[in-house]
Amino acid sequence: MDRQQEFVLRTLEERDIRFVRLWFTDVLGTLKSVSVAPAELESAFEEGIGFDGSAIQGFARVYEADMVAMPDPSTFQVFPFEGGDEGESARMFCDIQMPDGSPSWADPRHVLRRALSKAAEAGFTFYTHPEIEFYLLQSLGGGCDAPVPVDQGGYFDHTTHPVARDFRRQAVLALERIGISVEFSHHEVAPGQQEIDLRYADAMTTADNIMTFRHVLKEVALSHHVTATFMPKPFTDWPGSGMHTHLSLFEGENNVFHDPADPMKLSKVGRHFIAGLLHHAREYTAVTNQWVNSYKRLIAGGEAPTSISWGHLNRSALVRVPLYGKANSARVEIRSVDSAANPYLAFAVLLAAGMKGIQEGYELPPGAEDDVWSLTDAERRAMGYEDLPHDLSSALDAMENSELVAETLGEHVFDFFLKNKRAEWSEYRRQVTEYERQRYLPML
Repeated sequence: MDRQQEFVLRTLEERDIRFVRLWFTDVLGTLKSVSVAPAELESAFEEGIGFDGSAIQGFARVYEADMVAMPDPSTFQVFPFEGGDEGESARMFCDIQMPDGSPSWADPRHVLRRALSKAAEAGFTFYTHPEIEFYLLQSLGGGCDAPVPVDQGGYFDHTTHPVARDFRRQAVLALERIGISVEFSHHEVAPGQQEIDLRYADAMTTADNIMTFRHVLKEVALSHHVTATFMPKPFTDWPGSGMHTHLSLFEGENNVFHDPADPMKLSKVGRHFIAGLLHHAREYTAVTNQWVNSYKRLIAGGEAPTSISWGHLNRSALVRVPLYGKANSARVEIRSVDSAANPYLAFAVLLAAGMKGIQEGYELPPGAEDDVWSLTDAERRAMGYEDLPHDLSSALDAMENSELVAETLGEHVFDFFLKNKRAEWSEYRRQVTEYERQRYLPML
């Protein structure tokens, strides 16, 4: 038994923790959980917890259903705010294995770990820093009722509404009590819309933190008798919820995106990385924006990127190079990712695209100085800006023809993802919407 496992077992005993939740995610990024008694955890470290993989989205076919969840002791965290009268609880993320001990190709953590390993072979460590937007709702709505936001605040408003104000404070405190550092929190543009930015960390830690973040925020929202939703576009007339993500590569302690001699302080490695993000953008968009609803956000006028471009301080571009004060703060920001993405798969394809740009020496096109949102379709085409996919179907077409995405996700995840999302698109196309009834019934 290693030191991390010993620390976990000792902490359980010292703090009299009654429940340990073992977490993992399916291919679509849905959090899965099984609780074990502390007395069973030692054997779980040795043998794992068996489960029926065929019952989990994208994990296994019926005839190869047996799978094993192996707790990762490095992810152990006590949840002091969840125990109530029954004492504290704790959680650990799991790596999914086959019965013979080999990694499961369907495990999103394994997909990201493979991508990180390839970057490590080139000498790089990949760091990410997400800005997570979401809505707080009084109700989800039902039937013909629209969801109702908890306040009427706007961008950076110091709202006096007690729910939004108290919610953000308690959510940040809860996150920091379990070791997830928060950099900023504020009210976003739309009524009820919030943003909480997590401090940068290595990509695997950040992905684990995002999954934990979603769980904690929903729990805190429930305690306020409201609902937190990460749906990309819950309202027609208000902005969607993105997850703008800052990316950087390090060699040891040095940020390889920084070049003090460059006018923008951006190195050749950084330029090639951005070029990779742009070159493969249409191919990976189905992963970073995986729902039918995601593409209601990626439209002109919605404060989200619509075209494949980059710029310095240009918030209408797909990729932005922010100002930074220190060399090790050099980074690029990708603005298409939404808050409902599977973070493991999203980070894997973004890293793979950037690394491809570095390995192949992709040339970075000129940056966008214009407000891309304000350009007409003809003007964007004339300036060489290719559009992001307009809907899930076109995004899947681009993904299906991508060797990069297929290699990064692995055959199992790649095939399941395409099959599942094609079914989602087919089901969506069948629906007759309220918009259609209101528009066409009186007319025809």
